[in-house]
Amino acid sequence: MLDHLELRTQQLDLATAFYARVLAPLGYSLKVDEEIKKGFGDAHGLDFFLVHGAATAEKAHYAFAAPTRALVSACFEAGREAPGGKLDRPAALMPQVHAHYYASFLRDPDGRLVEFVCHAPE
Repeated sequence: MLDHLELRTQQLDLATAFYARVLAPLGYSLKVDEEIKKGFGDAHGLDFFLVHGAATAEKAHYAFAAPTRALVSACFEAGREAPGGKLDRPAALMPQVHAHYYASFLRDPDGRLVEFVCHAPE
């Protein structure tokens, strides 16, 4: 199990604005706002960090769990207005994974694949 995730980016301000927008539907907000490090968390803790530096994992793919399908869709829709990001795949069922796998995908400002997923039936 992951305790936290830290990503490096040369575009710290842009990446911070992107993640602030797309993580808001999940209850995440910026909780650490230092010059070279930003930290996001929700009511349960602080677990997602951005740090200024070379983005070495452009091929990375990671997923944020959403408790409902509506929140998966809301995160994707937030991506329409998120600075520096790109829409990848809209929210849809992915029965090839399992019957209730509902996910959407965005690209962050560094090109990493960001997924939002709900495993619960509708």
